Amino acid sequence: MPRPVPKAPAKPAAPAAPAEPWGRVDEAGVVSVREGSEWRVVGEYPDGTPDEALAYFVRKFDELEFKVRILEQRRGSGASAADLAQQAAHVSKELDGAAAVGDLAGLVARIAALTETLSAATEEEQRAQREAVDAAIAERTVLVEKAEALAARDPKTVQWKVASAELSALFDEWQAHQQTGPRLPKNTANDLWKRFRNARSTVERHRREFFAQLDETHKGARQTKTKLVERAEALASRGEEGIAAYRSLLDEWKTSGRAGRKVDDALWARFKAAGDALYAARAERDAAEQAESLPLIEARKALLVEAAAVADEADLRKARQLLTGIQRRWDEVGRIFPRDKERQLDDEMRKIEQALRSREDVDWKKNNPETQARADGMSRQLLDAIEKLESELAAAEKAGDAKAVKDAKEALDARRAWLKALGA
Repeated sequence: MPRPVPKAPAKPAAPAAPAEPWGRVDEAGVVSVREGSEWRVVGEYPDGTPDEALAYFVRKFDELEFKVRILEQRRGSGASAADLAQQAAHVSKELDGAAAVGDLAGLVARIAALTETLSAATEEEQRAQREAVDAAIAERTVLVEKAEALAARDPKTVQWKVASAELSALFDEWQAHQQTGPRLPKNTANDLWKRFRNARSTVERHRREFFAQLDETHKGARQTKTKLVERAEALASRGEEGIAAYRSLLDEWKTSGRAGRKVDDALWARFKAAGDALYAARAERDAAEQAESLPLIEARKALLVEAAAVADEADLRKARQLLTGIQRRWDEVGRIFPRDKERQLDDEMRKIEQALRSREDVDWKKNNPETQARADGMSRQLLDAIEKLESELAAAEKAGDAKAVKDAKEALDARRAWLKALGA
């Protein structure tokens, strides 16, 4: 087996075997590697042949070359430049005074070139990493500010189902960002998380307080509505007479607040059922009254047929007597249900009454002695005026005064129209 030797080069001895391009072995089994024009002892292999000794140290060189080649390949495949730079530095240390036979200078040059390339790439990676970290900090800050905005809202105006969903979505984004985003500086990450956690805790606290207060409100409304239901159900024995009291209870119900959807629905079903029972009693009474009113309705319809003949009676005195008798029998029929039907029939009779009254008004105006006297006096004045205008027209025609003729004719036409209107 080979034995290591000090790194300080020993004075080379004459080779015991033919020199190799990069290594040689002397008679004592000491192996040396050529570095430029100098030879450096890399070890001893006294228990084997010179070929076995060289082969052993060549394999050591091949292992080093393999490491360099792997680094070059990984650089081409996009591996992290910073990681590769650390590995290249380690390989570079291994090459320094390596106990191996081969083109060590070539390997040193390759690793030096790779290290130079990795140095520039590492700087670019670090710049990109800083930019990614800055962007990640900005993104998490946005999530924090959104959470803090939710926490700052007035709990009384928040729709908690929506707010809880928004907060849950923000937390999911935060976790995804932690898993897929770049690693942030510890202090910055801790500060952002503390703000986010505090905002989240504030929202949760506000939500619990809101629903606790809401539960108290619902509890009060539930108690109030339960009492209203019990009072409404107690009206059942009063039947229709309890409707007015039920309406008062309904007004109280409208101002009693919310007790929660399920509770409200259940209590309202009981409250409404109590009212339906009262209105059902009224409906039964209405149905009975309507059944009793059917012959009364027919009687009034028959009276309307009789009353229609009043319009055909030319003698107003007889027409009034006829209608008065019909109206007396109309009242004797009695009340009719439903009320809408009674109002409809009354409106029909009222039309007949109004028509007769209109005829009487016209007759009164026409035959009123006082009115007639005024009309006779006006007729006499118009006749005198017409006689005078006729004389003036004759004189104007005789004198050939066209304007006077025109004025006289217009005045005559007006007076004659007035006289005609008076029926004279």
